[in-house]
Amino acid sequence: MKNLPHSRRNFIIKTGTLGASIFLSPYLSWSKSKKEEIEAILVKNLGIDTHNHIDVPLNKADFPGPKIDLLREMKKSGLSAICMTFALDYQKLSREGEAFERFENGLNALDEVLNQNGMERALVFGDLERSIKNNQPTLIQSIEGGHFLEGKLERLEWAYKRGLRHFGLLHDSNASTPLGDIYTNPPQWNGLTDFGKQVVEECNRLGILIDLTHCSNEAINAALKISKTPMMVSHTGLNTQLGNNPQMAKMMAPRLISREQAKILADSGGVIGVWTHLSDSALEYAQNIKAMVNVVGIDQVCIGTDTKMTPSYHPEGDAPRPPRNGERTNGAWAGQSQGFYYEVVDALLKTGFKEEEIAKIGSLNFLRVLKLALNKR
Repeated sequence: MKNLPHSRRNFIIKTGTLGASIFLSPYLSWSKSKKEEIEAILVKNLGIDTHNHIDVPLNKADFPGPKIDLLREMKKSGLSAICMTFALDYQKLSREGEAFERFENGLNALDEVLNQNGMERALVFGDLERSIKNNQPTLIQSIEGGHFLEGKLERLEWAYKRGLRHFGLLHDSNASTPLGDIYTNPPQWNGLTDFGKQVVEECNRLGILIDLTHCSNEAINAALKISKTPMMVSHTGLNTQLGNNPQMAKMMAPRLISREQAKILADSGGVIGVWTHLSDSALEYAQNIKAMVNVVGIDQVCIGTDTKMTPSYHPEGDAPRPPRNGERTNGAWAGQSQGFYYEVVDALLKTGFKEEEIAKIGSLNFLRVLKLALNKR
C-alpha cells in the first residue's frame, strides 16, 4: 500500500485492523473454538464483494418494487461492503433512450432500497472509512455495461454525480454505440472502439474504477495502454479451474481468464476478483482463489462473487422462477449454514492462508485500486 498514510483514518489499510463487530452473525452453529477464531479475524479485517447484484425494477410502471431487507442480508453475510451492480440488457433494448431510462430508473429504485434500510452509497473514500467506523455496511455503486451512454460521453459525468464509482465497460450485448469486443461474442473492433477509449479516459478524469470483466483479451490490453490508474476484472476464475459440472464448465469457459492474461492485468497493478461459480463448496472456492494467487500473487486477488445479496426481482405479471443453485450470496453453496464471508474465511484458513493474506484478499487489494481510481477525492 505505497503512498497511503499509515493511520486508522485511512481504513487502516496497512494493517487491516478495523472493528466490525456489527457484522458478526448471531446464528453461528460452529464449535465455540471455531466461532471464536473466525470472529477474531472478522473483527479486525474487512470483507468486500466487488461484484454483487441487487435486483430492482428498471421500468417506472413496475415501481416501487418489493421491499428488500438489504441491511439484514449484509449483516448476515459478514461482508462490510459490496459493489452493488445491475445490468440493462437482460431484456432486449429496442429504442434510443431506453437504456438511459432503465439506468435512471434503476438508480432511483436503489435510492429507495437504501432509504428503507438506512444505508448510503460510498461516494468518496472517506465515506467508506466513516461507514465502517460506525459499524454500518455500505455500498459502492456499479453498473454492468455502458449501454446507458448511447454514444454520449457527457452521461458518464451525470452518472458520477448520481453515485457511480465502479463501471463495467461491457456486458453480454453490444451497446447502441459499442465500446469494444465482448469475450463471448465474435470480435469486431480489435479491442476497444474509439468511443470505448474515450470512456476509459473519462473514467480516469472523473475518478471511476474501471472493471474489464466481459472484455476480450484485446479489449483488456487496449484499456491497459490508455488508463492512467489500475483497473480490475471483478468476477472470473482461472481457466484451469473448471469444477465438477461439465455443462456448467462449458458455459462458463469463455468467461474465464487464462494464466497469461491474468499476469498481464496483475503486472499493470490491477486486481482480479474470483467468483463463486464452478465451486460446489466454500472449500472449493478457497482453492480457486489459491489457484489465482499462485499465478498472480497475493496482492492482486480479491472477491467478486457474481451472486445476489437479495432475492431476484420479477416484474408483476412475470412468472417467478426458483432461484438458481448458488445464486444468492448467503446461499452460494448447498448446505451452507453460515453467512457467506464466515464460510469463506474458514475455508481460506483450511486452505493454508494466513490472517494477513485473508485481509488482502478480503478487502485490502481492492481498496488499493479503488483509492487510486477515485483520485484524491
